[in-house]
Amino acid sequence: MFTRLRAFGFVAGFLVVPAVLYLAFVINPYVQAFQIALTDWRGVSRAPGFVGLENFARLWDDQAFWQALRNHGVLLVTLPLVTIALALFFAYLLNLGGGGASGTMRGVRWSGFYRVVFFLPQVLAVAVVGVLFKAVYRPDESGVVNGALIKLGLEPVGWLTEPGLALWSIIAVMVWQAVGFYVVLFSAGMAAIPRDVFEAAALDGAGRVRMFLSITLPLLWDTVQVGWVYLGIAAFDGFALVQVLSVDRGGPDGATTVLPLEIWKTAFSYSKFGYASAMGVALFFMTITFAALTLRVTRRERIEF
Repeated sequence: MFTRLRAFGFVAGFLVVPAVLYLAFVINPYVQAFQIALTDWRGVSRAPGFVGLENFARLWDDQAFWQALRNHGVLLVTLPLVTIALALFFAYLLNLGGGGASGTMRGVRWSGFYRVVFFLPQVLAVAVVGVLFKAVYRPDESGVVNGALIKLGLEPVGWLTEPGLALWSIIAVMVWQAVGFYVVLFSAGMAAIPRDVFEAAALDGAGRVRMFLSITLPLLWDTVQVGWVYLGIAAFDGFALVQVLSVDRGGPDGATTVLPLEIWKTAFSYSKFGYASAMGVALFFMTITFAALTLRVTRRERIEF
């Protein structure tokens, strides 16, 4: 009993400081945001007026809020789907895309080098990625994409100035930055699957597609589920890339705006901290709801060897 108490005290001693820091810098700001959302605080008054749920009622008539939600809906569908599909494809090639003369399953040649190349965008800061692709998407001949189009005799395209293209152009950057991390994540999951299983399936006549659908994907489902939740949470963000890449911070005409950007503008441009906090609370509950529903809907029985 004394040994157990000493072990508990030893572990608790290490957990106290992280727990206090988490309460102070994570939980406490959340609680303050909920409190401020019920006031008309403008960031300067010591005693903000209590308005109850008025800020939340105003959200129903806020066109910018609903436009941001529509953009998040597009992000929630495309970002996880495209990123996970590409990451699974590349990870499968890197781990099982090659084949030895004896029929053994292995990755393509130089797969270690490709892993580093795929992961490189993840190392770059989001702001740096935004600046890089601002040069790529420049609307004149100095832009990388439009420069190539002009040399081919085609008309330049306003990738970030056309309302119908701006959001898709930013989604492409998000996918480019995120896919490398999930390639490495899925590669680690595939590496844990015994090669004997694939070789036995190959001997039975199963092709690459069949092995992926019947062996790789079911055994990797838990990892894919986690990746989908992470990417869904990322789809509720997008602040930095939209801030750097978009025209007029969320333009043109709100075509690329997202809730974090609307929260930032409402708080720091219009000094409506109470209303911005109400937006933040709504975003918090939407994110939590998405994560819970995703984990519930995609839950499957664990497959073990």
